[in-house]
Amino acid sequence: MSQTDSVGKALGRVILYAVITIIILAIVQWVFTSGVEILAETLNYEGFLTLKEYSVYVYIIVLFILGWLIVNAVASMFYAMMTPKYGASTGAAVRSLIRILGLGALVAGIAGGVAGGAAGVALGGFIGLVVGFATQQVLGQAIAGLFILLARPFKINDVVDVAGESEVTVKDISTLFTVVERKDGLTVLVPSTMIIGQKIVIRKRAEK
Repeated sequence: MSQTDSVGKALGRVILYAVITIIILAIVQWVFTSGVEILAETLNYEGFLTLKEYSVYVYIIVLFILGWLIVNAVASMFYAMMTPKYGASTGAAVRSLIRILGLGALVAGIAGGVAGGAAGVALGGFIGLVVGFATQQVLGQAIAGLFILLARPFKINDVVDVAGESEVTVKDISTLFTVVERKDGLTVLVPSTMIIGQKIVIRKRAEK
């Protein structure tokens, strides 16, 4: 029941932040259009009209802060949904992946929206491409680790042959690496992409 409450709370935060974002953006738009003009007329000083030039910076700050809150709320919601079925490690992996993708989409979307029109689409796409290229190795590792956590080909304390390591004991399974221990006591961090790309031999299952 507590896990259901967590999902409900996370979903509630997503909706709340979305509503707050719409309200704040509407207020900001009014302030930098009608509000500034009313202020200039009331005080009989046209210098206030120059404040309109700074509206884009306020939009960027508001969208980034509230957008990040929404991304975190969505990530928390998926964590609460995944944890009961797949465990905390998988839930945390999904949450981290959503945060990374959400941040990239947020930056690209804001850049595209600020530029506007065809130029905005091109700029947003370009920034998204740059962010994706810069994080492709990390994302590839994270996605591979997520598949391992979901498929569960092996479990902690299983003795396996994997990624060129023979008869090693699985000590931990995370998004980026699987930690194994050799017979000589050395600890090896095996990248998730190497595990996905090669065969796995289960020599001994861990005792339940």
